[in-house]
Amino acid sequence: MTISSKEHQLNEEIRDKELRVIDVDGAQLGILSAEEALKIAFEKDLDLVKIAPQATPPVCKIMDYGKFLFEQQKREKEQRKNQKVIEIKEIRMSSTIDTHDFETKVNQAIKFLKGGDKLKVSVRFRKRTVAHPQFGEELLVKFKEAVSEVGVVDKPSKMEGRSLVMFVAPKAGK
Repeated sequence: MTISSKEHQLNEEIRDKELRVIDVDGAQLGILSAEEALKIAFEKDLDLVKIAPQATPPVCKIMDYGKFLFEQQKREKEQRKNQKVIEIKEIRMSSTIDTHDFETKVNQAIKFLKGGDKLKVSVRFRKRTVAHPQFGEELLVKFKEAVSEVGVVDKPSKMEGRSLVMFVAPKAGK
């Protein structure tokens, strides 16, 4: 049973003269020739896999390679499942936002931050409102205070074109 693989050399692919061989249960069999190690592996109906090619002599293990690959894929899948991908959610407001609309945006922001996402809060200036960026600054300060229980400012506010942008990250304890 020869399974070709890029990361491990198997059975007949191993060309080294001497190998340090480890048995299925982890016991060291010592330094053997490649033919002897292959013979032992085939007697047990298993594969000879080179696991440490940089060692002198190279280390090979007798194992069921198909089962080994399956277990490895299972571990990788489990790690990917437990990994949390942080997204950047955006909340847009205008500098002339009304009180209730502001509260709705704050509630939405709190929901995002509790979910572990980062926030990009932007205040858009339209037409002549761009002449009064202080209103946007006041709005962002008010917003920062409203979400201070669940979030901290990651990057302070700055102008980007016709928008004032601030980044908020979830607090570490949440």
